[in-house]
Formats: sequence, C-alpha cells, structure tokens
Amino acid sequence: MKRIIYLFAVLILLVGADQAIAAEISGYVKDNADNKALAGVQVFVKNKNIATTTDKNGFYKINAESGDLLMFSYIGYKTKVVKVPKSNSLNVLLDQGNNQLEEVVVESYGRPRHADGKVVGSTNMGVRIAMPRPMDSETYQDIKENTFLSPLKDPLSTFAVDVDAASYSNVRRMINAGQLPPKDAVRVEEMINYFQYNLNPPTNGDPVKIYTELSVAPWNPEHKLMRIALKAKNMPTEKLPASNFVFLIDVSGSMFGPNRLPLVKSSLKLLVDQLRPEDKVAIVTYAGSAGLKLKSTSGSQKMTIKQAIDELEAGGSTAGGAGIKLAYNIAKENFIKDGNNRIVLATDGDFNVGASSDEAMEDLISRERQSGVNLTVLGYGMGNLKDSKMEILANKGHGNYAYIDNISEARKAMVTEFGGTMFTVAKDVKIQVEFNPAYVQAYRLVGYENRLLAAEDFNNDTKLGGDMGVGHTVTALYELIPTGIISQIFGKVDPLKYQKDKQAPAGANNGELATVKFRYKEPTSDRSKLQQQVVSDKAIAIENASEDFRFATAVAEFGMLIRNSEFKQKANFQRLITRAKAAKGKDDEGYRAEFIRMAENSKSLFDTNGFKESE
Repeated sequence: MKRIIYLFAVLILLVGADQAIAAEISGYVKDNADNKALAGVQVFVKNKNIATTTDKNGFYKINAESGDLLMFSYIGYKTKVVKVPKSNSLNVLLDQGNNQLEEVVVESYGRPRHADGKVVGSTNMGVRIAMPRPMDSETYQDIKENTFLSPLKDPLSTFAVDVDAASYSNVRRMINAGQLPPKDAVRVEEMINYFQYNLNPPTNGDPVKIYTELSVAPWNPEHKLMRIALKAKNMPTEKLPASNFVFLIDVSGSMFGPNRLPLVKSSLKLLVDQLRPEDKVAIVTYAGSAGLKLKSTSGSQKMTIKQAIDELEAGGSTAGGAGIKLAYNIAKENFIKDGNNRIVLATDGDFNVGASSDEAMEDLISRERQSGVNLTVLGYGMGNLKDSKMEILANKGHGNYAYIDNISEARKAMVTEFGGTMFTVAKDVKIQVEFNPAYVQAYRLVGYENRLLAAEDFNNDTKLGGDMGVGHTVTALYELIPTGIISQIFGKVDPLKYQKDKQAPAGANNGELATVKFRYKEPTSDRSKLQQQVVSDKAIAIENASEDFRFATAVAEFGMLIRNSEFKQKANFQRLITRAKAAKGKDDEGYRAEFIRMAENSKSLFDTNGFKESE
C-alpha cells in the first residue's frame, strides 16, 4: 500500500514538472531588411497542433516547451524554424524570399489550438492547415482594355465612378509572394484610388466637389494627361448616422487557415471597436446552410459581439446565396430610417451551393438593392479567391469591395478609412466627358473598363453609378492625343467614298479642351443632381503639376506595366519610381512609401524574368 502511495506521489510530481516546462512564448517578428513589424505571420509549433498569427505590431504569443521548434511562415518571406529558448521571449527576423506554400494536412487525432486554448478546427482524420496556395483557382473578370477613341465618332465618354481598392492589395499580395499578377487582376483605376489625395472637401452643402488638372503624359511626352478628381464631404464620427450592420461571415471549409477566418475575426473586431451605442450589429454565418449567430445587438455590447465572433469555426460547403438572402432579411427587420443600413460580407467568394454563378449572384443582389441596404464586400484568402464574384456583388449592391490580405489592410479599411468604407454620402455617381475635336484627336480612359456606361445612361436615374463614402476621393485619368500629332498608336482609316468625312466644327477653337459633367444622388434620394466644369487647353509641365497628380501618374504607369498594357508606350519602372518618390508628400500611414517598395520589387521581378518594360 505504501509503495502504491509512493508511486502515485512520484507520478503527480512528474506531471507537475512536465507542466512547469510548458510556457507561453512571446515576441516580435520583423523584416530583417528594414526592421518593420510583420503582421499576419503564421507561427506553428512543429509536430504539434498549436498555431497563431502575429498582430498588427508583429507580436505573437504561443504555448510551447523548451526545446520545441517554432516555424515562422509568411508569404513573400523565407520560412524560419527556431528552437524555443529557455527564456519566455523570442524575437525573430525574417528574410524576404519566394515562399509560396501549399495547403497541407497534418495527420493527428487532436485538434489544433491557439495559444488561448481555443480550437482552430479539424477534419475527420486529421488537422487541415490551410497555407497560401498557388493562384491556379482564382478567378478574375476579363478586362478588355479601353482603346483610343475619336471625339468625332465618339464625342462622349461615360462611366460610373469606382472607389474600390481591392485590386491594389491583391496585386501587392502576389508581388510580395514573388509572383507577377495575372493581367486581369490589375484594375488600374483601383490601383490609383487605393490612395487618398489632398483635396479640399465641398463647403457649400454639396456631398461631392470636382477638380480637374491637365499636364503631359509621362510615358509619352507628345500626349496630354487629364485628371478628373472628386472629393466627398467629411463628417465627424459623432455626426455619422446610426448604423444597422449585419456581419455576413463565410465559415465554410475554404475559409479555414490563418489568413482567412482568423483574419476575418480580427478585422471585424477592429470594426466593432468603432461602434457607438446607437449602432447595432447582427451576425449571420453560412457554410452548408445559413444561420443567425447573433441577433441585432447594441454597439455598447462590444464584448458580446466579439465573443460571438471568436466562437466561429470553419467547415463545410458554401451556401453563399442563402447567406445573402438571410442577411438582407435581418437588415430589413432592423432597418433604421435615414440611417446607415449595411451588410458587411467577409468571404473568399467561393460559393458552391445554391445560387453561385456570377449571373445568379448579380441577379440576387440586383433584386435586393432596392431595399435601401448597402453592401460592403471584404475579400480574404489566396489560391481560391473568387475576385470576379465579389466585384460583381459590390458593383451591383450599392457598395464597395476591399481585399484584406493582412491586419494592416484591415486597419486601413475598418479604422483609418472607416467613414469612407461604411458610410455613403453620394450614390450613383457618374461622370460624362465631352471632348473638343478642335484640340483632341483621340482620347483614352485609363481603367474603368468594367464601369463604362452608354451615353444615354448618364441622364437615366434608373442606371447604377458608383457610391462614394465619407471623405472618399476618386481619380480618373484620360490620355489625350492632341490634334496635329502623328500617332502610330491611334490608327487611321481611308477616306470615305460615299459620304463626307467629319471635320471639327467651325468656331470650336475657343480654348475649351473638354466639358466634364457628373451626376450624383443623395443617399436617400432617387433623383440625381448635375454639376459640370470646363477644362481649358492649358497643360502644365509634369514637374509643375500637383504632388497628387504626379503620384497618381506613377501608380497608373505601374499598373500599365504589370498588366503589360498595349498602351504602355514608353512606360518605365525607374522613371515612375523616381516620380513617386518626389511626389510622396505627407505620408503618415506609409501607404505611398509601401507603393514605392512594391514598384522596386516589381522591377526586380521584371528584370529576373526577362520581361520588357516598353517597346
């Protein structure tokens, strides 16, 4: 009997000793080159089912034992394996490199857990760890680039504005992974409009103010470049209308992995922190079916909302259509008159149950948008991203679309640009430009290919335009071939045999290059208002143009290069990088500096792969 008691006591001591060895290891992960914090780094305890990710400051904490191996993995960087030290602190520096990992399955009967002990998820036979995958199943809408048009044959250019910025962060993700993006992933207007520009908001009560600027096209000095910019009004947070949010969260199996559902949770909790007591949030989830996770709850109950978010787990198929229908029903049940009624959809867009085709989803959203409920789409994940579906949803749902690849991007959308992302001040915004053929031989709208409208749509209030949020800026660039310039890029046709060729009308030499008109509706109105502005034929040298204009031209030139545009002409990485550096201006958040680094990395990728910058 004494021997049994003795053995039992020894066993308790051994168990206690084993538990004493386990500890919470914490530290920071940074870029070895510039000591910059890396957010979203995946941290695994090798051969164990424990994982976590770094926060926006590069900080992590994870349960591990002395002697365990920690694996630090981040797309675009070399994976690093480090032995856990005797101390509880471990800081790591990662080197940039081409790290494009596949999805792997770790066979185990346990379930992976975060440092706080909460279950990450599992399969029936093992643990599925979704790592970054090649982009072979990502889908993008085909883009047929805008060409040069003659103002004699096509006197009007009409399009809906676009404040989406998803293309920029998605392209950045690929370049950071050491890959050049597919050309249809590059929407030049979204690259340009990722950045905020220094424009004064309207002061006369209008929700939007228009600006124009004319200079020389940096990639072809014989051509001119016209900038049209819109600036939405600013509103302090306390004056924003009360919000009725419905978080619609994809919890299907495709959302499993550190860069997907865990990043969704972190993103939405940043948004929850912005809520006021008069705001409310409901949570709808969908996988094989849709369900109400949290009924509409006051913004004062932040812990309740965050707890519901933390409880989410990924698994199953993707009934996106059912989720969207339920979310609209919940939003309409809790509708706030004259308020901000909005669904926030977080997904990779991989719908595979019920209404799932691009046409079916467009149909569904088109029917629901009349309800007064707007839609914000947040895209996540890599390797399986259905960009084409999410862009359609945002365009047809009176909303916007952002791609969230890390916690820094989530902070930009949810905190820094909270008002612009979540609160509409002008809807159905359209632009129409009439060019004077006495000065313009041909014109080309740079980007906006999927936002073009027929000329008659401009005055038709039933035709959708784009929506602008609080403080938003929109920039559009037109490349112009002046009259008298012999251009190889703009083709000529033989003289007509049976009718006279059109000529510029007499008396058109009045100094007016173009007339820019734009329409918009107040958020609660169905009738549009019109404003217009004349642009004179007085171009200034590019070095004398505003910082914003010069920076926007650098981003546009970059976009044309990486999509290998037919119209890139003499575009050049080094020149656009130099111009961007000179026009960086005030850059508190570091977004412009980040662009410059991305352009430099892209130049290296072009050089490495033997691509030509220009003909």
